[in-house]
Amino acid sequence: MIDALMGLEDPWSLKSLEIEDLVDKIIEAKKFLGYGRARLVIDSLSAFWLDRPAMARKYSYFVKKVLAKWGFTILASSQYAITTSDAFGFGVEHIADGILRFRRFVREGVLRRFLLVEKMRQTPHSLVMHEITVVDGKGLVVIGPTRRRREDVALPTQVTERIAAAQKLKEAELKTS
Repeated sequence: MIDALMGLEDPWSLKSLEIEDLVDKIIEAKKFLGYGRARLVIDSLSAFWLDRPAMARKYSYFVKKVLAKWGFTILASSQYAITTSDAFGFGVEHIADGILRFRRFVREGVLRRFLLVEKMRQTPHSLVMHEITVVDGKGLVVIGPTRRRREDVALPTQVTERIAAAQKLKEAELKTS
């Protein structure tokens, strides 16, 4: 495990959240562990562009371009903006072969988890959100498809109110200019 969070003084810790340092450390680990095909998990790529979201596309292209040459199958997580449910800083959608979106809701005081396959390049897949759970000794279990709900097609009231207020402000600015 290569750690970028704890800041430990060991050979597998990163000293900074620089994408180049991460890629260099991954290649160092690959050389140490041996060549050939390998799986790589990066959780989370978003951490590397938190303070510069405009760089997300450049950084994710860099990661894919360099690490693809090393025979990795990469599973990377990326944060979605809570307010819009869109990718944070354009994220990694454009380089990803597959995108699995995990969602969660609390309904009647119970946490419910969901999975939606947003993209799976060259692979037919379900377009329906499925409820999932995590079972000890089994792992992730698909409960089944969800039914359409009001939340699927309507924005939350607070978001709708903010959009309307922003629109009124924009119209007022146009009238004064």
